[in-house]
Amino acid sequence: MIESQKKVRVRFAPSPTGYLHIGGLRTALYNFLFARQNSGVFALRIEDTDQKRFVQGAVENLINALRQMGLSWDEGIYINKQETKNNNQKIQNSTTYDGIVEAGNFGPYVQSERLELYKKYAEQLVADGKAYYCFCEPTRLEEMREQQQKEKLPPMYDRFCLATLSSEEINKKLEAKCPAVIRLKVPKDETIEFEDLVRGKVSFVTSTIDDQVLLKSDGFPTYHLANVVDDHLMEITHVIRGEEWLPSTPKHILLYQAFGWEQPLFAHIPLLLNADKSKLSKRQGDVAVEDYLKKGYLKEALINFVAMLGWNPGEGSVQEIFSLEELIQKFDLKKVHKAGAVFDLKKLDWINAQYLKKMSVDELYVAAKTFFEEKEFFKTWNMKHGAWSVKEKDEYLKKVLTIEQDRLANLSQVGDENEFFFKDIVCEKQLLYWKEMTAEQLKDSLQKSHTILSQTTEQQWTRELIEQHLLAAAGNNRGDLLWPLRASLTGVQKSPSPFDCAWVLGKKETLNRIENALNGI
Repeated sequence: MIESQKKVRVRFAPSPTGYLHIGGLRTALYNFLFARQNSGVFALRIEDTDQKRFVQGAVENLINALRQMGLSWDEGIYINKQETKNNNQKIQNSTTYDGIVEAGNFGPYVQSERLELYKKYAEQLVADGKAYYCFCEPTRLEEMREQQQKEKLPPMYDRFCLATLSSEEINKKLEAKCPAVIRLKVPKDETIEFEDLVRGKVSFVTSTIDDQVLLKSDGFPTYHLANVVDDHLMEITHVIRGEEWLPSTPKHILLYQAFGWEQPLFAHIPLLLNADKSKLSKRQGDVAVEDYLKKGYLKEALINFVAMLGWNPGEGSVQEIFSLEELIQKFDLKKVHKAGAVFDLKKLDWINAQYLKKMSVDELYVAAKTFFEEKEFFKTWNMKHGAWSVKEKDEYLKKVLTIEQDRLANLSQVGDENEFFFKDIVCEKQLLYWKEMTAEQLKDSLQKSHTILSQTTEQQWTRELIEQHLLAAAGNNRGDLLWPLRASLTGVQKSPSPFDCAWVLGKKETLNRIENALNGI
């Protein structure tokens, strides 16, 4: 909890360029946790000023992904009115995106609906002498950059228009509707310092900062202008975002200073890295939240994993499994790391496995059913057992899951290691033999298992009693009895115990597979 006279207000402001990136989820999560911990406001707005990168349906995808992950927001954009807080907030339909509702008293929450605001503030900076019009054509800018590269100079605008154009010439060009941008007049040889809540004191020299474009010739703002104007007008108190935006922060601070506005506090969270320490990207694997949900990772596990990508509770804590409520209580920006966070898939598998183990078999079945239905071996099995009732099939799958539960890393793995539960098997004769066993000994072993299990009633057909009966008959030479039995039931080298396999398969199928093995000797 922070001490502040102002009500904490944070925002997550993604661009509608596709699906929700894992890095975006972490940024949203940290903002959400910080807001909830401080009884603040978490807003969701859309930064869509870069129209070239817009992807149809991306806004809806972003909203749905955040909602699927259990994150809620207090104002901003929603898919329908019922999801809004509706507590004296202004609610209106988005004029840009059909079916999107905007709720809150600081809207619009879609940047493409705020173009007049950006134009107003950019022109205000020009009037105040803090910004200027630039009419340079792309060819001139390209030639300028090429020359700077030859001279090994940083690529920066040379202020040609500022130095050569009079007010009268500028007005004539504007009246003639000549294409123009507005650039910030960056003061030279000054030092910009700020205290980052993650990285500590950070400073930049303004002589390395270009006269950035604020308003493009098409009337759309650049990210820098829109970001600052929106954060100010929406009264954002803390900007929590990825480290990649750190170099942009002095540009934003210069804008706050140019407008005479109080700047928010900044917190730049570490980059997400691949195992080779390169920046996490789709070239080296899945990066969209939806990809991991489709693979059978639980949202609770994904949230838990993402929270710890660059943060831990510290103080010698060994806790690694956190509920969302626990994260709200324990999250602290001061304990966010400065170094990049490696996206370790093995760690995600481990965390997800812990959540799967805690589920009841009924909960696990509900979560796993759709993953079973995608498997070809399940489709074949399902058709073959058309005479079974839905209840019988459900109970069978729950038995399979009971056996697999402790070994699952994600739900997409269901059944994969134990397809013999769903397929007719043909066991290779050689696999049935235990050590130096003869054919006669093998036959006696399988016959003994068949007799014991034949005498086990349906009421006694439990994992515990099957194990009890077989172990009692096996005596000290367990392998002689149990190996041939397990091989006859599964047809594979590695599998769960013969007790587990027999229990899942049921008495009739178990006896049938033993008989098939006997006939093959």
